[in-house]
Amino acid sequence: MADMTGDRMLGCLFGGAVGEALGRPVEGMSISEIRAAYGPAGVTGLPGRAEIGEATQLSLLTAQAGVQASIRARARGIGGAYFGLVQANYLAWLRAQGERIPEQDSLVSGPALRDPAVTARRGAGRTTLAALRMAAERGKPGWPLGTVDEPVNDSKGCAGTVRAAPCGFGYPDPGAVFTRGQGAAALTHGHPSGRLPAGALAVAVSALVHGATLAGALERAMAELREHEGHEETAAALEKALALPRGGPAPERLESLGGGFTAPEALAVAVHAALAAEAEGGYPLEIVPRGMLLAVNHSGDSDSTGAICGNLLGARYGSRAVPEHWRAGVEAAGAIAVLAEGSAVEFGPNPPADSYGEPPMDWHLRFYA
Repeated sequence: MADMTGDRMLGCLFGGAVGEALGRPVEGMSISEIRAAYGPAGVTGLPGRAEIGEATQLSLLTAQAGVQASIRARARGIGGAYFGLVQANYLAWLRAQGERIPEQDSLVSGPALRDPAVTARRGAGRTTLAALRMAAERGKPGWPLGTVDEPVNDSKGCAGTVRAAPCGFGYPDPGAVFTRGQGAAALTHGHPSGRLPAGALAVAVSALVHGATLAGALERAMAELREHEGHEETAAALEKALALPRGGPAPERLESLGGGFTAPEALAVAVHAALAAEAEGGYPLEIVPRGMLLAVNHSGDSDSTGAICGNLLGARYGSRAVPEHWRAGVEAAGAIAVLAEGSAVEFGPNPPADSYGEPPMDWHLRFYA
């Protein structure tokens, strides 16, 4: 994967996984509790083999669905299957969690679902589980139940946004990318503040993997966000994150943005941590871990804010800016590598094609079987 776009996709996925793993042990703890447990500096690294959680599991399935949808569109000459494939991947994950759901006609497989770490039971948010159970009961996995126009609930929780970064791996048009991000989140989170931050994150990631600076990517995301009804809460949270001074005690600064349990707050905390880490300067291999550690050492939803910050910084600086021992120590590293490479190739200038111009069978089976 010599192409920098592909390496930034790899960095985005690894950054999200590592950021979540850093924050999982301290999720919901206050900064004083974190310091009492880990010392004055709080969390400073991964403890050997680090577990991923729901955020990374569903993020990898989102990445898989993007590749599958593109392969399907090239094979059949039609699009429109993206959200159905995202939901089908999530329902396959739900079944693998041990949930008893009715038989579904078109659940999918693929490299993410073949990795035991992606299907391991690690706990999941009640909102996500409730929405997916409703979709499962209907028995039509390829027909999205929650949509932007027909919300499945009124939740503005951050779980829909935390898994949305790979929605930015496709084609670089900001409007189309935003639609994918917010639509993927709307499968389980119906409030505008539960889905619009996902669209903004996807636009920022798309810009970053195509070479934008962090400031430029966030500017592009804000511009697209403001085009959508109900954007005010998310825009206000991001504006506060952008305006906040980038010096002084980091946890206190972050906590002024909220705990990160709602999607606007989680995105704002992650954005500020990324910008603050970058403002301190240094090499990418210093900036990226600094940002993720800033994002998890605060009172709140540390695994979610760590994951989003890791997505952004990994997409900005590439995989080698995520420390090698962290990449080696986090679960699902094999699936991450396969999905990043698959995304880079499928969305690149020359996706695999046979003599008829269609995806060859071995490429199709790699992501569907």
